Amino acid sequence: MLWAPIEKLFMTEIGFDAAAIGVMAAAYAAVVPIVEIPSGVLADRWSRRGVLMIASMALSASALIGGVSTGIASYICSALLLGGYFAMYSGTMEAIVYDTVLEETGSSDDFERRIGRIRVLESISLVASSLLGGALAELTGTRPTYFVTAVFVLLSVLVYSRFAEPLLHRASAPPSLRSQLASTFAAITGRRRMLPIVTLAALSAVVLQLIFEFGPLWLVALAVPAIFYGPHWAGLVSALGLGGALSGRIRLDRPLTASLVGVSMTAAAVLLTATSSILVVTAAQIVLAILMVATGIHITRLLHDEIPSAVRAGVASGVSAASWIVFLPIALGFGLISAAQGVHTAGWLLVGLTAGTAALITWTAVRTGRTSPAEVATVGS
Repeated sequence: MLWAPIEKLFMTEIGFDAAAIGVMAAAYAAVVPIVEIPSGVLADRWSRRGVLMIASMALSASALIGGVSTGIASYICSALLLGGYFAMYSGTMEAIVYDTVLEETGSSDDFERRIGRIRVLESISLVASSLLGGALAELTGTRPTYFVTAVFVLLSVLVYSRFAEPLLHRASAPPSLRSQLASTFAAITGRRRMLPIVTLAALSAVVLQLIFEFGPLWLVALAVPAIFYGPHWAGLVSALGLGGALSGRIRLDRPLTASLVGVSMTAAAVLLTATSSILVVTAAQIVLAILMVATGIHITRLLHDEIPSAVRAGVASGVSAASWIVFLPIALGFGLISAAQGVHTAGWLLVGLTAGTAALITWTAVRTGRTSPAEVATVGS
């Protein structure tokens, strides 16, 4: 994704301002919930590998349309396809990893470490592409980064075609579509213990998405040269891997650890409202992203422990859809506040969401600590 580090710079070149960026973010955020649950159900009933291949095709098309865009309308079309990619990728990939761990080890105990390792690999490739993308933009301009990306994304389709997906979700004959949709909806809404898990998953995802969607606006506000965008984005995407590596080593099910993580993430968010140093801004965004990734992986484990394999991708996609529904108005609001009063003022919205995430992860740890071993053993059975 060579275009990612310079996307906001490219968007300003073709006519976007902060408010229009918020509209664009809201546009693809609106697409995700529409596609998310149907794609998750399709993955459960048909092929999770096949859904990931379609996702890559959508991402490649998004990059091509983005590269030829000369105005806001055409670029938003590219963003809509990007939303389709996010919708098809997120829940489906989580389900594949969880079921693979179950097939290979017989339990979910290793899930956080394994998906953390995958996040590290993703992060390494994104860091490399960020540095290359920033350099390519400096040498040739911002537009070629989109076209080169499209080629690399299509190569992933070939790799997916050689992947042997886990088959736990096909252990029995598939139910009727109506029955499966009902089971998916019931798994999300039918139990009270799922509510804090779904809420925390949505909050952490929204905060992380805000960092990646609007984080570069701090660079625009500080008027830094294009060459800085690559290292800044590389630092952000490295947080995916660092957060993944951290998730297997910190115990967010312990109240003290959870509260310390919560205080740290809130402090990082507050820094973004008060500093004009590019180094401090970058460091604060990276720390916040690392902690949100680690939180997201932990809560993903709790979520998948609660649901059966037959509806795993559908439920994960449904929770992801809820996150995007929440993100839509927040993205609009963040963009409007940034346009009217500056990105530092809009940062207080990020502080509020981060503080809410911090409070809920601490409460979840306290609740988990009160759950008996027998109750834990029966989860997801």
